[in-house]
Amino acid sequence: MSVKIGSTIDVPPLLPGRIISLPGRGEMFVRHHQHEDPNAPTVLLLHGWTASSDVNFFTTYETLSSVYSIIGVDHRGHGRGLRPNRPFSLEDCADDAASVVRSLGVKSVVAVGYSMGGPITLLLWQRHRDLVKGMVLQATSLEWSGTRRERSGWKFIIPMSRLFSRPRFMRWGIKRIIPRGHEMARYVPWLMGEMRRNDAWMIAEAGIAISKFDARGFAHTVDVPAGFVLTTKDRSVPPEKQAALAAALRATVVEFHADHMGTLQQPREYAAATRESVDAVIQQIR
Repeated sequence: MSVKIGSTIDVPPLLPGRIISLPGRGEMFVRHHQHEDPNAPTVLLLHGWTASSDVNFFTTYETLSSVYSIIGVDHRGHGRGLRPNRPFSLEDCADDAASVVRSLGVKSVVAVGYSMGGPITLLLWQRHRDLVKGMVLQATSLEWSGTRRERSGWKFIIPMSRLFSRPRFMRWGIKRIIPRGHEMARYVPWLMGEMRRNDAWMIAEAGIAISKFDARGFAHTVDVPAGFVLTTKDRSVPPEKQAALAAALRATVVEFHADHMGTLQQPREYAAATRESVDAVIQQIR
């Protein structure tokens, strides 16, 4: 059941939130659901560019929390994430997530990384191998600037990310994704409010970091069970590039017949694909 604030804003069902103080980093807002079964595996949610844990994953919270403990973080400059006075780096995001997991006393996780969350997941495994027992990557790639067209695209997209931080343009963009009459339309005001939490400068910095990421030198060395939710109609991350990463990881692929924003456009199907992929990885670990 959604929650209504005042008379205008519907808020979808969310997981419990808390503030965690991380020495040397600051205070981080964390979604944390502890399953009643103390032996239930923990799923760590790592969201995509310009989103937050809630915006990216709220449609999966119910199905995942029914069987798993959940940790969801907002990356630097995104949502309620850290605002350090230093350049954005994907490595720092991976270290932030590791610090949160350890501060909660969790020994290991299955990391789920969507889009930008894919590079962060790979870096989390590379830098904190004791924590990552499995991973599920979604709508993401080995590298992001392999062609001239992609490099040119980033020169347009990164500056535009600042423009879309303005309410008028943000509203236009969200309504193109979620048209009137869509089952998610009632959450558009909430989504607007959540996305306005983003720091425009750090969002642009994050875009630069993504454009420079390249895992071709190490992805094939990942030695934990991997799953992949491949968005087959994706116009932002080409399906063939997703397939190349899935092959490098020897991942079990679950096809999700949607575009990059299918998390919102096809919420039930996205939740089902995520649950299927996580379940498969957990079975391999066991």
